[in-house]
Amino acid sequence: MILHAVPHLGRRSDLPWIVWLHGFLGGHQEWQAFPPHFPDWSQLRVDLPGHGGSVGIRVHDFADVDSALRATLEHYGIRNYWLVGYSLGGRIAMYHACQPEGKGLRGLVVEGSHPGLVRKAERELRALSDARWGQRLTHEHFQTVLRDWYQQPVFHSLSHEQRAALVALREQNNPKALAQMLEATSLARQPDLRRPLCQLAVPFHYLCGERDEKFRAVAAELSGSPELIPNAGHNAHREAPAAFSSALLTLFRHYDL
Repeated sequence: MILHAVPHLGRRSDLPWIVWLHGFLGGHQEWQAFPPHFPDWSQLRVDLPGHGGSVGIRVHDFADVDSALRATLEHYGIRNYWLVGYSLGGRIAMYHACQPEGKGLRGLVVEGSHPGLVRKAERELRALSDARWGQRLTHEHFQTVLRDWYQQPVFHSLSHEQRAALVALREQNNPKALAQMLEATSLARQPDLRRPLCQLAVPFHYLCGERDEKFRAVAAELSGSPELIPNAGHNAHREAPAAFSSALLTLFRHYDL
């Protein structure tokens, strides 16, 4: 399975690629404003299964998604790369980085992503929650479900206008495909990646909006000193794109130039 993706060639072929992975409900367009901020690096903006140009690709679990991602990287000849993932994309990036086959991975950057649930009770509750959302996506009016999705506590920092803009943007998706992807990549089904993340042989950096209390706590647990994006909540790269780009550029230059 080859995922739909949009490549952008940089000025320097000696630098690793930047591979962008969006969150649930997103698409490669989520990152379309960012390539000009990184002109030296080649970049690949990927549509995850069930989203955008990959809407017809069905997966059953994280291993399937990882296999599709690896096939996509091979298709584009990408053997030296950074992964940058937001929310669901960050969880997929962390899973990918923790697999033994990841020889071409140069580094990992995640934004507002969870490494996995530890307790059985937490997994059971999350499985029930994701199953309810999946049923709603399958059977209810899509716009209503989207409105309710962005009322969740993690999105508390969004204004009414920002919520409305996101709902309008996400309506382009296929709700049944999203429901299937949500089930396949539920946090309830994700392995706890804390230990392998601590043992990574490549750099691992965590970015987080300063107003995202939930994931600030997760970030502190994982890396000790996360990079906080000022004046931003959970969706920091959309709420503060200039600060987000600046943080990434500083990081990439430290390792790659």
